[in-house]
Formats: sequence, structure tokens, C-alpha cells
Amino acid sequence: MTISRYLFPHSALPADAEQAVLIGRVQRPGAGQMLVQVNADGVYDLSRLAPTCSALLDLPDPVAAVRGHKGERLAATDEVLRNSACTARVEDSPWLVAPCDLQAIKAAGVTFVASMLERVIEEQARGDASRAESVRASVVAVIGQDLGAVRPGSPEAQRLKQVLIAQGLWSQYLEVGIGPDAEIFTKSQPMSAVGTGADIGIHPASDWNNPEPEIVLAVNSRGETRGATLGNDVNLRDFEGRSALLLGKAKDNNASCAIGPLIRLFDGHFGIDDVRRCVLAMKVEGPDGFVMDGSSALSMISRDPLDLVAQAIGANHQYPDGFMLFLGTMFAPTQDRHGPGQGFTHVVGDIVTISTSSLGTLANRVNTSDRIDPWTYGAGALMRDLGRRGLLA
Repeated sequence: MTISRYLFPHSALPADAEQAVLIGRVQRPGAGQMLVQVNADGVYDLSRLAPTCSALLDLPDPVAAVRGHKGERLAATDEVLRNSACTARVEDSPWLVAPCDLQAIKAAGVTFVASMLERVIEEQARGDASRAESVRASVVAVIGQDLGAVRPGSPEAQRLKQVLIAQGLWSQYLEVGIGPDAEIFTKSQPMSAVGTGADIGIHPASDWNNPEPEIVLAVNSRGETRGATLGNDVNLRDFEGRSALLLGKAKDNNASCAIGPLIRLFDGHFGIDDVRRCVLAMKVEGPDGFVMDGSSALSMISRDPLDLVAQAIGANHQYPDGFMLFLGTMFAPTQDRHGPGQGFTHVVGDIVTISTSSLGTLANRVNTSDRIDPWTYGAGALMRDLGRRGLLA
């Protein structure tokens, strides 16, 4: 089992790739990381149009600008995809990295009922996976699983809050799940996300963790949503379950954020309504033969994607380089892997794929964060490389 089989145009790119406007970034030996357009037939340099992804999304009409630009063809698309596999990379040829660069990497949490219940369970179990099943049963007995009709911030949500407080089951996760204010947190640092084909990292001290398949919106400095891609918001359930104050350690580790394969820009063929209709498929294939399939329908989200964008940026908070926003997931794996009642957790060597027909497939291999190459290419390195290429004004 290798990750390479997911790095072909027919699986990695959207089903309608011939009409999609796809932008990404590659690592090109001798040039550093650079902005590109990806078509079914080739990968083209966009650096003379915009030096960074952040700058491109700030253009008045990014789609028209990309369609009208004739950049250098760097390589065939299948060659770049194939070379993106961390297991078989040719170092003197380009490979895909995360499609964003200077943007902040933000995430909305507890935006689906299923994941909200699992967060409550983590909290009640204090991060102990062996207690999760009994806690789940007791929580569902009181709360139920059908909270989808409860609109966050509504009078009905307020009444439910009072009932749960009386039952001793109110939780900080329920507060952001059905209260008026969404949870918006920093998932990772600008330039730290890994792309498709790369290893993703779990903390070596974690014994209970999982992938989180999500749609990721690409938002510019003016708060305009310009496109979408896929993301894996790797989560350490034991760390966060012990204390919500460990969220940073649970979420932000070396290679713990994967984004890609490409950003699909919004145009006449694909827009925010298509995002709202997306169904994400996720598969975990273990080196031990374990297989887990799951799916997450964005239509089940409790807050509209553009409402989440509006809660992230506005008069009280600005992002001069734009931001990438993970929309949350309804996928909360409970399938036993290592024994009854133990639930799911990753093992080193797992292959995780997240896909939807309109955005393609994001594929990564699991390793521990201390065994993955350290993150060394940040904003400073990018600026130096752009300067050497004469791309900075």
C-alpha cells in the first residue's frame, strides 16, 4: 500500500478539471516555492501575475487574471503529482506543496452536531479513550443526537442550554456549538501546512487521535471568499480531552495541518452554493490492514460557511494577507481499532484520503511529528526566494 496511487490526475484533480480554475504552489529546485496554475495537461508559473497566493486572491478578479495569463509551463501535471509522494520524490523536479502561503490558517470548531457530541464526550472522559463508550451512552441519553434543528444563538438554543445546566451536562463545547458565537481558532501558522502526498504528523505522546476531513475556504484581506480546497485538521483527542486549554498542543504540531491539493477559484462553474452541497468522503487505510470509511455532508453544518467567515474577519479582526478557514467536520470516528470500547486512533503508516468530486483528493501518510522533516521554509525564506527572482516590488 502506497500513497502514490492517489497522485494521478484522474483521482487528485476535480472530476470537471477541464473547466475548473485551479491554483496551487510547487517546490521547484533552485527557485523555492512558487505559485502555479494547474490544468489537466500541465503546471504553469503564475509568479509574474502575482508573487504569492495571498496577492493573487486580493486581485479584483483572480479568475479573469489567471485565465488571461500565459506563464511558463513547468512540467506535466501527472509528473508533478507523482513527484509529490513523500515516499518517492525526485529532488530535482517540482512537487506540490500546500496551495496557500502568507495567509493565516484558521479553523471553525464544533460546527456539526456529531463532532459537538464527541467533544463533550472527550471532555467528560478527560481524554481517556477507554471511558468514551460509557460516557457517550450517558450523554446521548440526556442530550440526544438530533440537535441539527437547533439554530445556534436562537431562543430554542437558549432554552436547551438551561435544561443542560440543570442536568449538570453543560459544556464549553455546547456553548460554541449552539451559542451565538462560533469557535474560531488558529489551527496552524502561515506557511506551515503540508500539501498532498506529504506526511502528516501526530504528537508521539498521543494515544487517541483522529483525522478531521474538512472544506477549507480561501478568503482574501477584504473578507471575500475566493475559492475552496480540502483540509485535514489532525486532532489529538486525548490532549484536548484533558483540558481545552491544551487546544494549541492538540492542534498545532509539526505537519499536523494538511491543505490541498489545489484551491479551486469561484467562477461560473463553481461557487459557495456548490461548497454548501459538498459531501466529503474519507478513508483511512492502515499498514495492519485496517480500513475505515466515513463521510461528512456540509449540508449538515449548523452555521453557514459565510457566517463563519463573517465571524472570523470584520471591524474587530483583520487579516492583511487573508486567511484559510477550515469549516469543521461532522466526522467523529468511533470505530474500534485496538479492542472493544477503544474507539479509533491512528497508527504510523496510515494513509488518509479526503475527497469530493468538485475539489479532488487530498492524500497523506501518518507519521509522528518528531520523525517528519522539521518545518524550515517560512515567510522569510519565501521572501528571500522571491527577491532573488526579482518578484518583489
